Amino acid sequence: MAAVLAAQAGTTLELIDTPVVTIDLDVMDQNIARLQSYLSLHGLRNRPHVKTHKIPSIARMQVAAGAAGITCQKLGEAEVMAEGGLDDILLTYNVLGEAKLERLVALADRISLTVTVDHADIAAELSQAMRRAGLMLPVLIECDTGGRRCGVQTPAEAVELAQAITRLPGLILRGLMTYPTAPASGAFMGETIHLLKTKGILVDVVSGGGTPGVWTVHEIPGFTEHRAGTYVYNDRNTVAAGAATLSDCAMRIMATVVSRPTPDRAILDAGSKTLAADLGQGVAGHGLIVEYPDAVLAALSEEHGHVDLSLCRRAPNIGERVSIVPNHACVVSNLHNEVYGVRGGRVDVVWPVDARGAVR
Repeated sequence: MAAVLAAQAGTTLELIDTPVVTIDLDVMDQNIARLQSYLSLHGLRNRPHVKTHKIPSIARMQVAAGAAGITCQKLGEAEVMAEGGLDDILLTYNVLGEAKLERLVALADRISLTVTVDHADIAAELSQAMRRAGLMLPVLIECDTGGRRCGVQTPAEAVELAQAITRLPGLILRGLMTYPTAPASGAFMGETIHLLKTKGILVDVVSGGGTPGVWTVHEIPGFTEHRAGTYVYNDRNTVAAGAATLSDCAMRIMATVVSRPTPDRAILDAGSKTLAADLGQGVAGHGLIVEYPDAVLAALSEEHGHVDLSLCRRAPNIGERVSIVPNHACVVSNLHNEVYGVRGGRVDVVWPVDARGAVR
């Protein structure tokens, strides 16, 4: 398979069968450089989240551009990135259970690894595993500052957990973490840092995250680093949030019109197994067809994209190829074995999506 993919490099995009995920490498390079420049300008460490691309080669490009390290969401993803040469990883997910702790110890013994916790019981399990292995593991306390996902609920709870962590062997309290970074996050973190100081506990990492609000994070005080993922490709949701333009969207899904059952309907060879079923935020349909912006990708079967052409002045023909900006790039990456990096209409590189399906 690797030989087949390598042989496709250098060919024109038109010779690649559809459906296929393409990445405009010039746009991606610009996205990486722009965010790095912004964060560096404002004194924030860049720790990009690799869940969007899941490709070690791209993660290495982000680090080469100036990122302090990377962020992973699942242990399996972190293992793939470590195999790919990444050696400074923040794992922003509670890790618990004997099987995962054994893998975590093995990973922490190989690379610089930091994890997040939001409960004393989880911290205690980590401590036991690290103490048995003779390792020291840096940890961040995850704080729920409005995302309503994981995380301690109040600054007082964060302080209580911090005190517990400082008493546990094998763990080093490094700081705080939240997602997404929002104005309320600054107030929560500021109060937490103040309360920690009164207890004699200092932190040196305050980690925020998210792409939609990334260009204003410098306005929120207290943070030392930022974790953005989608920015590397951008997508329709990022555009709707005002964090990017369509010209900043590096990912396109190339598809072919395989049927025109009625004048007002076209069928593409890209369904939910290609595009995922995420609806856009404040936009119609399951993606934007670049060549026919008035068309609506109204529904997805598993292998069929149902396109409503009723608002179009012109319509595609059977056999015509179209390009789609997906609503959510991250889930598209996890559906495909490889992506095609393109410059000037030619395939420059084919990357296997090495961390695809690494959700354990």
